Amino acid sequence: MDMALPIVNATTAVLARVSAAFNAPLARAVVFGVHIDGHLVVEGLLIAVIVFQLSRKSYKPPKKPLSEKEVDELCDEWEPEPLCPPIKEGARIEAPIVESAAGPHTTIDGKEVVNFASANYLGLIGNEKITDSCVGSLEKYGVGSCGPRGFYGTIVTNFLGTPDSILYSYGISTIFSVIPAFCKKGDIIVADEGVHWAVQNGLYLSRSTVVYFKHNDMASLASTLEKLTRRNKRTENIRRYIVVESIYQNSGQIAPLDEIIKLKEKYRFRVILEESHSFGVLGKSGRGLAEQYGVPIDKIDIITAGMGNALATDGGFCTGSARVVDHQRLSSAGYVFSASLPPYLATAAVFAVNYLEENPSVLANLRSNVALLHKGLSGTPGLEVSSHLLSPIVFLKLKKSSGSLTTDLDLLETIADQALKEDSVFVVASKRSTLDRCKLPVGIRLFVSAGHTESDISKVCSSLKRISASVLSDHV
Repeated sequence: MDMALPIVNATTAVLARVSAAFNAPLARAVVFGVHIDGHLVVEGLLIAVIVFQLSRKSYKPPKKPLSEKEVDELCDEWEPEPLCPPIKEGARIEAPIVESAAGPHTTIDGKEVVNFASANYLGLIGNEKITDSCVGSLEKYGVGSCGPRGFYGTIVTNFLGTPDSILYSYGISTIFSVIPAFCKKGDIIVADEGVHWAVQNGLYLSRSTVVYFKHNDMASLASTLEKLTRRNKRTENIRRYIVVESIYQNSGQIAPLDEIIKLKEKYRFRVILEESHSFGVLGKSGRGLAEQYGVPIDKIDIITAGMGNALATDGGFCTGSARVVDHQRLSSAGYVFSASLPPYLATAAVFAVNYLEENPSVLANLRSNVALLHKGLSGTPGLEVSSHLLSPIVFLKLKKSSGSLTTDLDLLETIADQALKEDSVFVVASKRSTLDRCKLPVGIRLFVSAGHTESDISKVCSSLKRISASVLSDHV
């Protein structure tokens, strides 16, 4: 205790001297009216040290490469993030696997079934002559495209009697490339509310002002055109289009082209007609909706179609005036930013068109099958046919909707699943994605083919009647 006291006293004396050393000379210092004390000097020194430390370059440890063992450990620990959210159990779809050509009869899970789920209107899928022509094209030209794209489209032009045509390498991209190639921001498009997703996508990409009219209702179309043009001088100076399908994929209805052309000429609109389900089907010789209604082909400004339905190949085309076609060569995204159609697919399309011209009776067989199916499905419990008598898309919708799209689809899919499992009849419900804005009722969609026999049609009719009576017993 006696030894500690002198140490404490010495320390106190040293601190007092240091404080006096700072305060004594500066105690009377005044700068701009502020007394400078010793603690301000200490704080200044601290600030200088902090600034110095912040201005120094950060320390970087020397780079040392990882060993193979460390790399392997990191790879084992790494878990990649999923590209899409996990599919919920209720949303998981177990689609049937088609194991052969999707002709009138096909093989699913090792079992032969009657196929009413493929748009094979002329029955050419699996045709041996088409297959042979494709093989010959492959042997001669190879798989890749050859020759300038401008050479394609001649066969369509000759068949339809239009001035020019342009060929696309992917069917569904045709319509949603053509629409934004001509329709721009500020333009007006009047479209049917029942158009399918590819048309909707084209309308969206165009950034035009889109106005919908009631499905296949000419009174609604006339009223819409009148409202847009009456006492509105602005519409006289902008581009205006009517967009319709010849045969609507979402309902099986046929557009009344003669009335549409009259309204087009009255209100001075252009018409874009999507003919994917009518080309090779409607008309005396399969030339489409214009031939069906006796309307001159030049009255329609722009015609598009996919070749995957009647022609049993892939790709699509747009036909019209030379100006319409030339404009797309540098302005249509689906044409500019894709390779041309492979030669063997073009060969298949040429063969299919020639087959149609040489065998006009195939259209009579198709129409006979459509009429037979309409007759056989009449009186189906809980379901009714809502499609046109000439449409190869026979559309069955619920007579009494549950009020919920999900519930309606569940009922229809149950019928389709049971028809496949119990009777080997392949039909599909008209599913729609979350991007599809169509508000028409869902249903069971049957694609009729010229290759179907009477026994095929009788089988699907009896199957759907029996199963719908059981599944829809509470909805009849």
